Amino acid sequence: MSDSEAALARAVLIHGPLSRRDLTARLGLSAASLTRLAKPLLDSGLLIELDDVADGSIGRPSRPLDIAPDAGRFVGIKLTGDQLVAVGTDIRAEPVAALERTLTDRSPDAVSAAIVDAVGALDLPGIVGVGISLGGNVRDGVVRYADFLGWGEVDLAGRLEPALGVPVTVENDLVALTEAERWFGAGRGLPGFTTITIGAGVGYGLVVAGEVVRTADASVGTGGHIPLDPYGPLCSGGHRGCAQAMLSSGSITAQVSAALGRPVGYAETLALAADGEAVARSVVAGAGRALGRFIALAANLSLQSTVVLAGEGIGLFGVAEAEVRAEISAGRDPEATPVDIHVDDSGFRAWARGAAAVAVQAAMARMQSAR
Repeated sequence: MSDSEAALARAVLIHGPLSRRDLTARLGLSAASLTRLAKPLLDSGLLIELDDVADGSIGRPSRPLDIAPDAGRFVGIKLTGDQLVAVGTDIRAEPVAALERTLTDRSPDAVSAAIVDAVGALDLPGIVGVGISLGGNVRDGVVRYADFLGWGEVDLAGRLEPALGVPVTVENDLVALTEAERWFGAGRGLPGFTTITIGAGVGYGLVVAGEVVRTADASVGTGGHIPLDPYGPLCSGGHRGCAQAMLSSGSITAQVSAALGRPVGYAETLALAADGEAVARSVVAGAGRALGRFIALAANLSLQSTVVLAGEGIGLFGVAEAEVRAEISAGRDPEATPVDIHVDDSGFRAWARGAAAVAVQAAMARMQSAR
């Protein structure tokens, strides 16, 4: 596949179905060039033509191009210290199957076996690639360091590919989720945005000029140490009022549990806050203000005025939206572009979908390199 053919396939995958008129405008092609580039993709079955539709132009109706729905299935797997979450998806990383497994043994052999078993249990025909995401430093399929698993220098892709019989892509979970938002989610079509995730931890990703920023620090979790409240609680690393201390679900529930004198889960904490219970409301409102400061800081320092909020704890935004938005306004220059907030409320499976998305991207790259 040539670079131009790859660009066409990628545009249809991310933004399709698209009329030929839209494609020529988007890619800067003539109608003849588009026809020439599309032919081998249509012949191979990667692209299909849909039924005629009127696109407002003079002449015969357009036949939009789309990715073939049977172009392949993908599996995305998110690993934590005690859980495996797997989703089977189509080529646009839309889930068609899902499962969760508890990890009782964190050794590379046991986790690899659990992954192979989960892929088989999804029972998907035509799997083209598998993606694995986890919190840690990952490079070229090797988990250089993952503290929560106790791993160092584990060639996870090398372990899995012979057993699965398909290419395996391993990526840092925040980078993978940001890639999914860039290609298939709330960030689709945006030249730049920040991703802020809330849950067991706090994550920060950045897209600039249409590309995810992938520096050595992108997988370290530096966003969790940004100071947000000088009077806030301490995080596990001893930082007072940092993003991790203010926004992680464990910290929020610990504060409420201590004040109420009984264990309180995250969902119950948000429900109590929404119902006006004083302690929960105070803690959640404080977390909302901290999130607003985080968003304002991210926009100010990155010069990106769009933010995607995601993660299994993002229900915080729905309860404390007023505090979040007030703090964003307080932290931004009046002349700055208003911050545009997009919320991905798909919860924990968003992480697994991110893993599937990087597997899709890898498959597209392989097609291009096989020209």
